[in-house]
Amino acid sequence: MMYIHYALTFLIWGILIYGFLIFPKSLYAEMGKIFSLQKRGETSKSKNRRISEGFFQKYCQGRGLDIGYGGDLLTPTCSGWEMDQGDAQYLAYVQDGYFDFVYASHVLEHMVDLQETLKNWARVLKPGGYLIFAVPERDLFEKKLTLPSMNNPDHKHFFLLDRDEAPDTVGVVPMMEKYLPHFKIEYAKVLSDKIEYPKHPYSGDREYQIEVVARKS
Repeated sequence: MMYIHYALTFLIWGILIYGFLIFPKSLYAEMGKIFSLQKRGETSKSKNRRISEGFFQKYCQGRGLDIGYGGDLLTPTCSGWEMDQGDAQYLAYVQDGYFDFVYASHVLEHMVDLQETLKNWARVLKPGGYLIFAVPERDLFEKKLTLPSMNNPDHKHFFLLDRDEAPDTVGVVPMMEKYLPHFKIEYAKVLSDKIEYPKHPYSGDREYQIEVVARKS
């Protein structure tokens, strides 16, 4: 059964990638909003925990940008950024220092160049603004040491909290210290506790992710 699951996963992503090459980006983005149940779940199922932690009051005040939101914004006042607007690695045409917070849930693992991506996500933040992102934790989510991912063949990196492991795993804290030394990490933590969330076929009841909040100096 496990091998059937893997085969179906690769087939679905193959169809979506092939469709992206044929259809306009705008159509593909709209399809993504309909079919990205797993992605929507990753933001939605964190909501109750974040409310209990005072997350939104602390870090999500003012003007926000939700990168790769998939039709499910972090807060109702966020602006969303999707594929039809351009490459999330560059955020072309977004004004420097425009946003009070920038959020990306399960996006960074799809980016080719982590340094360039973080540079531009930081670029559009105001001084004192918050960069917030979540990535799958390798041992909890991927359950293997090297690419390709069994859960999503478009993943280009695996992540651990505190250390790099060649050839494919990036340590989140070392990455931030290397690429964004002018940011203060408010917290970086692994999340795997059981949570209350209405299940659907593509989402479990645990977050299985690393969550980071860092403040731009």
